[in-house]
Amino acid sequence: MNYPLKQKSSGMVMVFALLILMSLTILGVSSVSSSLMQSKMATSMEKRSLSFDAAESAIAAVMFESEDEILLSTANLDDPLSAARGGTQLDLTVQSISCFENVTWTNRVLTSSGLSAGTQHTSAGNYTDKPVVKSWSRAAFVGEQPCVGSSNVIGGSNISCHVFIVRGCGQLDGSNYVVANSVNASVFAPATQ
Repeated sequence: MNYPLKQKSSGMVMVFALLILMSLTILGVSSVSSSLMQSKMATSMEKRSLSFDAAESAIAAVMFESEDEILLSTANLDDPLSAARGGTQLDLTVQSISCFENVTWTNRVLTSSGLSAGTQHTSAGNYTDKPVVKSWSRAAFVGEQPCVGSSNVIGGSNISCHVFIVRGCGQLDGSNYVVANSVNASVFAPATQ
């Protein structure tokens, strides 16, 4: 007579064991899924960070070239801001500087060989090779306006500020997006009016 009771208790233990096993399986799958998602997010953030660094470096390269005394004193070369001043004026009401539009604006490329004095950085190449990241800039002349602040003391009416927008762009090879950052730059220059 004790035999049927023994079978009943063995069945209950098996049901509890299966429930615990199912709970542990769900917990394990959930943990693995969460880990994979966090890994993907970390990889994405790393790619964006590399692209952002390339974009920031492209802006710094334009500033480097614009302050390069060798480049400024060489007659047949011009810095990016001077080239942009001589090119198409950007009308902010109808235009914007795109990282993909490379005809209208002054373009520079920053490669893994770095920056050298007296050089227009226009040759093709990668910013880094491991991983492959591209870095380039666009510069456009926005307009001439009266300078504000201490510049009024310097120049009076014969000096104005020439305003430029410089956009730095960075892209990881194989990525579907480009990271861009922009900076406004003002340069003291003789007034044209």
